[in-house]
Amino acid sequence: MLSAGTSVDAETPISADLVEWADLILAMENVHRKRIQERFGSSLRNKRIAVLGIRDEFENGDDELVRRLRHAVTPYLRSDGP
Repeated sequence: MLSAGTSVDAETPISADLVEWADLILAMENVHRKRIQERFGSSLRNKRIAVLGIRDEFENGDDELVRRLRHAVTPYLRSDGP
């Protein structure tokens, strides 16, 4: 699992290489999914983008963010997904 941001000033910005590598793309909010679709539309033909429904208001590594991510991401780590 890798992490990347949709903002140009993200520590690791999402790239075409990461999109190509991914089997599944998880976005925290709908606005992130929209940014990904706008930027990489043609590369997303066979990609699934799921929105976790977590507001992007936390600092990196925040305990509450980690808790919410663990809860939201766990179903996607199963072979059949939600």
